[in-house]
Amino acid sequence: MKNTQELLNILTLEDKGDDNFEGDSRDIGSPNVFGGQVLAQSLNAAYRTVPKERILHSLHAYFLEAGNLNLPITYSVQSIRNGGSFSTRRVTAHQGEKTIFILACSFHKEEKGYEHQRPIKTAIKQPEELLSWSDMLEQFGDFLPQRTKAFLSIERPIDFKPVHLPNPSEKKDLPPIVDVWFKLKGDVKGLELPIKQQILTYLSDYNILTACLNPNASEANFGNTQMASLDHSMWFYRDFDFDDWMLFSIESPNSFGARGFAQGNIYTRDGKLIASVAQEGLIRPKKKK
Repeated sequence: MKNTQELLNILTLEDKGDDNFEGDSRDIGSPNVFGGQVLAQSLNAAYRTVPKERILHSLHAYFLEAGNLNLPITYSVQSIRNGGSFSTRRVTAHQGEKTIFILACSFHKEEKGYEHQRPIKTAIKQPEELLSWSDMLEQFGDFLPQRTKAFLSIERPIDFKPVHLPNPSEKKDLPPIVDVWFKLKGDVKGLELPIKQQILTYLSDYNILTACLNPNASEANFGNTQMASLDHSMWFYRDFDFDDWMLFSIESPNSFGARGFAQGNIYTRDGKLIASVAQEGLIRPKKKK
């Protein structure tokens, strides 16, 4: 995928009737279906069954089985409740007879209320001062581990610019913090809020588990560690646009028992908090052969 339109083509599912929808997958450098894709596609299915005036405010999901890139995914939506203010949906994703994913999500009608938010970090470098993943590949490709080089070589509809650029050859433990600027490629004008939330859900599965790996970076890396999303939650707050760089600010309070937990906030460049994310993932050291 090269741009936003190609991403939207993947996230928009085919209606199979009776609240069942079907979608295909794209390779992002992993042998299995990308978790962010399944999250966003399931949200696309759920949105197609709720009143248009209701907007997603939270989702909670479990990844049950690795998805096969070569098979279509069927999403079945169950209407749990339509109340006076909230609508709740459950989505189950299948490949053949195998259930690979479940999602619960809630939609809320627009209401006015009290307001506050955690401020964006200010003492960090801006995107213009940083290298993107493509820049890193171009400048350091000959020195990167083969697996990292292959991952960075995949074309994506999003540019990522990490604020801190660790040197993989240093073998140094790092703080459990990751700050990443991101920006969509291609035309992003005129997108409706449900579509923007689906895109944000897609990209929320990028980068987040890196914060869990950082404190053990002297011995742990992407080559010797099996990593996979186990569960994923998001809370959505304010409307926004993708017309500028946005910041995903992540921290990991704990890793233990081959699992790591990370949480983060997503901001517009001018400091508006638009969503929060929490994920637990598998962080399993690979056994030496």
